[in-house]
Amino acid sequence: MSIHTWPESQRPREKLLTRGAAVLSDAELLALFLGSGLPGCNAVETARRLLHEAGGLRRLLEMPPPQQRRLPGIGLARQALLAASLELGRRYLGEALTRGDALKQPADAAHYLCACLRGHRHEVFACLFLDNKHRMLAFEEIFQGTIDSAAVYPREVLRRAMAHNAAAVILAHNHPSGVAEPSEADRRITEKLIRALDLVDVRVLDHLIIGDSVWTSLRERDWPVC
Repeated sequence: MSIHTWPESQRPREKLLTRGAAVLSDAELLALFLGSGLPGCNAVETARRLLHEAGGLRRLLEMPPPQQRRLPGIGLARQALLAASLELGRRYLGEALTRGDALKQPADAAHYLCACLRGHRHEVFACLFLDNKHRMLAFEEIFQGTIDSAAVYPREVLRRAMAHNAAAVILAHNHPSGVAEPSEADRRITEKLIRALDLVDVRVLDHLIIGDSVWTSLRERDWPVC
């Protein structure tokens, strides 16, 4: 049945405009991006099928592009639209950091870092570079590793901190396993980086481990004593 024949209060667009986006299901939200459905299916039915085949909304959005295009109804235009929606979400979370607000606690940066790093299938080490008032200067993904490790070179982190004239950094990396528990290797590399950056008066404020919708602050959990 075409969406246009539904009662107005049940149509995704009208529902969103009158009651807010939060009341829509994942399929209804996705249908708004799709615009139309496959032959014989309306946009909501097509969205439900896509979510079922992908294994959920997050899996759909984080799929590698070639795999995503194999799903029914996803061509280059729709793939670009979904990628843009995901990037909009990341930029929304990052806007508080880029507008000059000082970071006061790990959670101020953690939600943004989760959005940036959670979807990677391999380990990625990144840094938030901050000024002397703990306002963000830049975010960089510096090292990439395999599924469970990344080679982190203090000299390169030091070089990037100097390039940004940073006074402080927040270190971060993801655990593709989804578990945000710090490892002994995490503790060792944090200790190395604290010592290296201290030589040029750059403070390491925290090291955040990003899991699957969870994160851990190494400073709050198990900060190295250098």
